[in-house]
Amino acid sequence: MTASRQLSTQQVETFRRDGFLVIPGYCTPGEMQRLQAWTDQVQTWPEVSGTYMMYFETDERDAQRRLLNRMENLAPYHAGFAAWFTGEKIMGAVSDLFDEPAVLFKDKINFKLAGGGGFAPHQDVQAGWDRYASLHITAMICIDACTRENGCLEVSRGCHRRGMIGDSWKPLDDQAMSEMTFEAVKTAPGDAIFFDSFAPHRSGPNRSNVSRRVLYLTYNRRSEGDRLAQYYTDKRKSYPPDCERQAGKEYVFKV
Repeated sequence: MTASRQLSTQQVETFRRDGFLVIPGYCTPGEMQRLQAWTDQVQTWPEVSGTYMMYFETDERDAQRRLLNRMENLAPYHAGFAAWFTGEKIMGAVSDLFDEPAVLFKDKINFKLAGGGGFAPHQDVQAGWDRYASLHITAMICIDACTRENGCLEVSRGCHRRGMIGDSWKPLDDQAMSEMTFEAVKTAPGDAIFFDSFAPHRSGPNRSNVSRRVLYLTYNRRSEGDRLAQYYTDKRKSYPPDCERQAGKEYVFKV
């Protein structure tokens, strides 16, 4: 690939320099109408073993309240999402950043409903992703407005160039973050943030009264193989969705 199809040369250079790229207004109003409607739709789906994966958490303000935390592996069960996840607009942009064709690695909606918790500082590669491919790029599509109050994404600029900083399966500790500065990236519905799997990032809890739903689409180079099915097979074994868990067994989310 010698020229960008979806992104400008400057955008690609910014991504490679910083480890992330913010594109305001990435989605058209029509696209956002569909993405928001589809998100509303799947949010009401029941838990079904062996299909899409639903994870829950306890409301930080009410220990008796169970909140939907995230959903994964939606593409096989939602035609609209599947077509958009693999469409030319998003796949072309990620392929520009890889400088070669991309393939979908995983899909996820982080809901972070009012009272939902945040995510500790980490690099995505720390979650064992390097066993599937050498590099992943994630596109975050903002469904609801993301603010400091509801826990917007925070990214450390340029630290991706240091490679894997922390240990596998552990959030970044104070020593690893001693020279990092995290920038809060506030976004509006339809904005996008692309970041690579070595870019340290985090987010705070949702202390507002509104949801902070975001779509995370992760890709790897097609030349490194289509690893989506294997990834979800492995994840069901190591960290199954709530409805597939064994009674009495403790499951701990690490990174």
